[in-house]
Amino acid sequence: MNIRSLTRGDGVVIGAAVVLFIASFLDFSSYDCPQGVDCSRFDSPNAWDSLGLLMSVFLAGVIGAALLIVSRAMPGRKVVGLDLGQFGVALTVFALWTAFWTILDVNNAGAGLILGLLAALVLAAGAVAGPLVPALKTPLLSPSGPAQGVQGGQQPYGAQPGQGYGFPGGQQQAPYGAQPGQGYGYPGAPQQGQPAQADPAQAQQAQAQAQQPAQGGAAPAGDFTPFWFAVPVARPLYGEDGSPNPIAELAPGTWYLAVEQRGQSLIAQTQDGRRGVLQDTTGIQRG
Repeated sequence: MNIRSLTRGDGVVIGAAVVLFIASFLDFSSYDCPQGVDCSRFDSPNAWDSLGLLMSVFLAGVIGAALLIVSRAMPGRKVVGLDLGQFGVALTVFALWTAFWTILDVNNAGAGLILGLLAALVLAAGAVAGPLVPALKTPLLSPSGPAQGVQGGQQPYGAQPGQGYGFPGGQQQAPYGAQPGQGYGYPGAPQQGQPAQADPAQAQQAQAQAQQPAQGGAAPAGDFTPFWFAVPVARPLYGEDGSPNPIAELAPGTWYLAVEQRGQSLIAQTQDGRRGVLQDTTGIQRG
């Protein structure tokens, strides 16, 4: 999974899940040692000594957080008819509900139960509010600008260093029909202020080529040139078969290859070779 696709809400969920797991090893309840009694041998139980509490509060919250993060890597996957993300949110809310009533039922709640309740509260809040609050939908890591390329100085997928027509720094194609060494400043080329001599045969050939697209009624298929691009925010990539479920997610700060254009949409190729339809192309930056 690309870590740049994680949001701040995902960071809150991951942090709360880690704290919740640590809380499961702390004391479940506290006690007051009577004066004159040696309580050093008294072992206070934790959540791992109670299977029901462990599964319904601590591990339920951790599993719910894991499903939320996995749903980022595998969008569209479902469990019992629910999306992985929806199933994860339900588990985090259930963990908070169970922790709340459990702490009310305990006379002397220990550090593990108190910390577990607070972690479950933050976990459920992050899971529910993550897709809704704009501050939590922003990327967890600041994406590098598309002009800077891929992180670590690596070249975009499938490109060689400094090569590729249309890629920044790449070699541009010469005009059609031009020979090497022709151009201003080269021997035999028209100099500034000197009119070029017209070749009647070349003029007729160029006129015929210009009339071909108009006579055919359609532009040639080679008009579209593949190019590299980056998205400003995470956007879903849908299958070419028209399926409503995304097959991948394009993350900011990563170069992707546009191989075809269909109306306002682009056919994009990911780093692992998967192709799909990018429906929302607003704000993309070409390489």
